[in-house]
Amino acid sequence: MREQNFHITDDLLVKYLLGEASPQEVQDVEAWSGESADNRGYLEQLRLVWETSKRLAPALAADEGAAWQRFKTRVEKERPPVRSIVRSMGWLRIAALFVIIAGAALLFYLTTQEAAVQNLTLTAKQEALIDTLSDGSVVTLNKHSSLTYPDRFEGSQRVVTLNGEAFFSVTPNKAKPFLIRVNDVTVKVVGTSFNIRSQNGKTEVIVETGIVEVIHKNNVLRLKPKEKAVVQKDSAMVKTAETEKLYNYYRTKEFVCDNTPLWKLVAVLNEAYGANIVIENEALRSLPLTTTFNNESLDRILEIIRTTFDITITHQNDKIILH
Repeated sequence: MREQNFHITDDLLVKYLLGEASPQEVQDVEAWSGESADNRGYLEQLRLVWETSKRLAPALAADEGAAWQRFKTRVEKERPPVRSIVRSMGWLRIAALFVIIAGAALLFYLTTQEAAVQNLTLTAKQEALIDTLSDGSVVTLNKHSSLTYPDRFEGSQRVVTLNGEAFFSVTPNKAKPFLIRVNDVTVKVVGTSFNIRSQNGKTEVIVETGIVEVIHKNNVLRLKPKEKAVVQKDSAMVKTAETEKLYNYYRTKEFVCDNTPLWKLVAVLNEAYGANIVIENEALRSLPLTTTFNNESLDRILEIIRTTFDITITHQNDKIILH
């Protein structure tokens, strides 16, 4: 070999085999290869090592360049010029080269494989919880509720399962609709915000923004903002207008009353505070109230109710009686 004419290195041979060499480099390698049988033999042995390593890690066939890059990085610090290749390096260097390439390919394969999708469960016990799903959708769970969801969404749908109550703010994705399974009802959306409540076999869906489809036994009900669907087991779905904002209390920490009948507020207070408020006088049930309680204590709220309606409130064991 004429060393004064060629400076052939492993790096140059790699570039040649990958088709990345310049025209002048291609000419140099081919001239060097044609200079002796030893040189031609080494180039073919190097080509064979590369092809064999690909067969050992077939999953990397689409990323040969990345595997070669790892090989080149590993040998860069110790790579001398290739001169009388077979005589100076011999089969020991060739075997070592094979191990490096195969090892790099295997390491790349192992580190880039995605783990299987796992189902996770978010459970709210005594306090509401907020979580962000892998698609960016935000879920606020009311207490005593749970949500089962995958650690990442694959396929053509984003599917979760709800038990209890939650408010969803779904990231838009028309190509991948968001589905919530609750009881025997499916709620389907693309990107919107809405509340779902499930209790004793009854499912309620209230829409704040966007369009929501409620599906029950092959029947579909489309809801727009400020509309509500109620689904009872073995009953037809019912759609009504929804102007009340009390359902949002666990998310906003506010009890918003807008001409709200007293019985509705009492029902929410019992749930929010774990209380047992009873309206003893039936005439009080429909009294309208317009105000907002912002993170107030139960005692403070009851005092405002008492003075507003000029009623009496007594405590009897675990009951709070309005009369």
